[in-house]
Amino acid sequence: MKRVLAAVLLGFGLTTGAVMANVEDEIRARIAPVGDVCVQGEDCGQEAAPAETASSGPRAGNEVYDAACAACHASGAAGAPIMGDAGAWEGRVDKGLETLVSHAINGFNAMPAKGGCSSCSDEEIQVAVEYMVDQL
Repeated sequence: MKRVLAAVLLGFGLTTGAVMANVEDEIRARIAPVGDVCVQGEDCGQEAAPAETASSGPRAGNEVYDAACAACHASGAAGAPIMGDAGAWEGRVDKGLETLVSHAINGFNAMPAKGGCSSCSDEEIQVAVEYMVDQL
């Protein structure tokens, strides 16, 4: 009986050891670095990822609207005038395109600067405003 008990306990001990080793390997894999830093001029064994190429120019007004402006101007969120609603835009358009563009670039009331589109250029914001006004 003692031999059977010893064999069972030995089996549990070996199994526990294997499980612990497996858990430790999983932990090491989870906390391993996700990458290495390669400083220009060092031989790192592989080429760096190619840099993103700049766009050939500003995006069209409808592209900027779809990417940034529609989030509020399609639904009227936070009081934004809905694109195409001439009544909502009437008083705003009367102030002139320059004022509309200035408000869009610098922010106005609940609208953040550039409508929250930090990657948009001032020129892209202007063509987006012109696009929205043209839809009236």
